[in-house]
Amino acid sequence: MKRSIACIAYENGKVLIAHRNPTGQMGGRWEFPGGKVENDESDETSIIREMSEEFGISVKVISKITTGSFIHNGAESLLEVYLIKVPHDGLSTKYALTEHTEYKWVNINDIPKDNFVDSDLSIYPEVVKFIDNISKEN
Repeated sequence: MKRSIACIAYENGKVLIAHRNPTGQMGGRWEFPGGKVENDESDETSIIREMSEEFGISVKVISKITTGSFIHNGAESLLEVYLIKVPHDGLSTKYALTEHTEYKWVNINDIPKDNFVDSDLSIYPEVVKFIDNISKEN
């Protein structure tokens, strides 16, 4: 079964989302950063590679949030979701985007307002619970 990762960067009450390039099946939609886990690659290695390739940053993996699944081209894929720490917010120093046209920090409750990819919407309720728990601790 194919595996993908979704990265949840949570800073100052907001999460990082990115707008995909307009090409491809999910082109032009918003998503949590992430991507495919390559053969013989751990989730953590995949996260570090994807964020370096797609945003030009080195991230730290903090903890696993949940696992979900979705159907893509008729095949089921696992979606592993992790909390990550980014080195900066990408505002004063911009991220170097390769797969996205833009990114923004949003309140977790505003995500349904954007045209979000289905796979990320499937794990959205678990991410909201996780973020709510972090907010209560702080």
